[in-house]
Amino acid sequence: MPRINTATLSEHRDWRRNQLIAAASAIALEQGGQAITVAAVAERAGLSRTSVYEYFGSSAELVADLVIDELTVFAQSLQGAVALTSDPYDAIDAWIDAALRYIADGRHLLAKALSATSMPKDRAADIGAAHRLLLAPMHQALTEIGISDISQALTFIQGVTDASTKRIESGNDAELESISATNFCLAGIRALVP
Repeated sequence: MPRINTATLSEHRDWRRNQLIAAASAIALEQGGQAITVAAVAERAGLSRTSVYEYFGSSAELVADLVIDELTVFAQSLQGAVALTSDPYDAIDAWIDAALRYIADGRHLLAKALSATSMPKDRAADIGAAHRLLLAPMHQALTEIGISDISQALTFIQGVTDASTKRIESGNDAELESISATNFCLAGIRALVP
């Protein structure tokens, strides 16, 4: 029987799951998402393969949970930045800046390493919900501004931040990219106000 080093069995299960997620994350960052296998994660975590299967039915399920966890952390970072604002235009500014800072700091590398990995079809809804959490603060700001086609505005903002992400990854200055992306998006949003 394995030793439990936490106050409750539930805490132990959470601790062990987080240990497996951390092992998978390290493998993805070092070798890419395709290198995440149950055997590799078990070895990295110092556990047996059967121990991994107590928490995840397959390596694909483990990767899906890893993606959801990463998106949740990213969403919390964005929500935290927007929570410090009271004006909807300031919220958009804060969201773009926080998103591009996340990229510039290299915190997105895990998501990038996992992007080419196949996900279980039954987890698509969970992953989609985690993606939508990233844009939730923007949805609120755009609603307050009075934008009628919020989906269109979100698509435009996402396109600009994606382009800025590529430019940052290519070596362009993150601060200048953030300023340019923000100015461009804010001008575009103002043009969409009825």
